[in-house]
Amino acid sequence: MKKIMMILCVCFLGITLNAQDKAQIKFKSEVVDYGEIAKGSDGVRQFEFTNTGKSPLIISRVYSSCGCTIPKKPEKPIAPGESGVIEVKYDTKRVGPIRKTITVYSNAEEATKAIKIKGTVLDKSVLEKN
Repeated sequence: MKKIMMILCVCFLGITLNAQDKAQIKFKSEVVDYGEIAKGSDGVRQFEFTNTGKSPLIISRVYSSCGCTIPKKPEKPIAPGESGVIEVKYDTKRVGPIRKTITVYSNAEEATKAIKIKGTVLDKSVLEKN
């Protein structure tokens, strides 16, 4: 019984130490609010993040819930303590509310992270009345 407990303790300690060496992604904000914007206006926004872990952060894939939103990931690894940007371009030719999710896949401790954009695209005639 003592041997089994010793093995479990060693395994647990190894897992704990391994988790501390991983990259960690910390976003400045997990939601970007476009607010009310005009149809056809600039739909590019940025999610700023920092690698707060102890190993390089590699973002392997960034996926959008809709073809109207095009995310762009950093191509190079982000060193510990360094910052990076995920750029998102929304098609502002579509009038109406914006509620989209972008999923970030990386080697971080939290390997899958959801970030969101929100807002409303208004027809220019509606904006001019206000």
